[in-house]
Amino acid sequence: MLRPDHRLAILMHEGIRGKFGKTGLGLLRYSSNPIVAVIDRECAGQSLRELTGIPRDVPIVASVQEAMAYRPEALAIGVAPSGGALPPDMWREVRTAVLAGLNLINGMHAPLAKHPDLEPFLHSCQWIWDVRKEPPGLSVGSGKARALSCKRVLTVGTDMAVGKMTVSIEMHRACLQQGVRSRFLATGQTGIMIEGDGVALDAVRVDFASGAVEKFVCELATDAEIVHIEGQGALTNPASTATLPLLRGAQPTHLILVHRAGQTHIRTFPDVPIPPLPEVIRTYEQVAAMGGAFYPSKVVAVALNTAHLTDAEARAAIAQVETETKLPCTDPVRFGAGLLLQAING
Repeated sequence: MLRPDHRLAILMHEGIRGKFGKTGLGLLRYSSNPIVAVIDRECAGQSLRELTGIPRDVPIVASVQEAMAYRPEALAIGVAPSGGALPPDMWREVRTAVLAGLNLINGMHAPLAKHPDLEPFLHSCQWIWDVRKEPPGLSVGSGKARALSCKRVLTVGTDMAVGKMTVSIEMHRACLQQGVRSRFLATGQTGIMIEGDGVALDAVRVDFASGAVEKFVCELATDAEIVHIEGQGALTNPASTATLPLLRGAQPTHLILVHRAGQTHIRTFPDVPIPPLPEVIRTYEQVAAMGGAFYPSKVVAVALNTAHLTDAEARAAIAQVETETKLPCTDPVRFGAGLLLQAING
């Protein structure tokens, strides 16, 4: 399966500038694997660093065939198109990669390892990693994670895709730099590709979802002072189901609220407003505590996604959120995660 030294190409047609490239951009920002090519016909020949701000110099090419000149060993599907299925032109790229002998990392909902158009062409050492799979041996949640001695920090959001994974990874890496025994629990396909392990929460049957989180948190806690749990979904989004299993399974000691600066409505449901941040914070704390049934978690800081703002605009937005919530606030990608760790340790 995937090793840290495997050379990756990332399939991202229309994903660098588009809205479905979160997986590929996450890999580019955080994967320790050597990434030798990005495949995006819309941006071929342009500078990845200039387009994304990610400090990584990787050539952008127009096809898998062109990417082969950079000697990749695996192709990662770095987009999540609407509806969860690859369009025919991207499917042809995947098939080309497998026929060329590349391994395949698939974060889509539909598994590909046994696909009749791919499996017959795999040679003996070639593999397809379907990331979204339910782990074996799960049971229902019991709430036992609240008895763990380590800190458990869960990122929660005002919407989906606001940066919860990014914030958890930034805090985890900041802890490691400070010599803290920190672990990161990936709960989505991108985080699992980066970390190499985790629980794909949206692939777990709902009855076992909190138990799956609990199992992984308890395993990571055996050698950790702090476990950072990647958040999923949002209580404010009517399509989201993942936040409750995370609260129940992780029994977090601390919550970090993640919000995109200036966002007032749910992106995919523009008729659904995001309540004022103090109201969102109260709701998360009330649901987390549930009348004493769970650990009485508190939101200790706000992580603000300011990627679409200038530095001056970002600082003004952070100051406004601090005034509104009376909590410390920062953008950990732009300004570092130190303030968030201070809030956890304070």
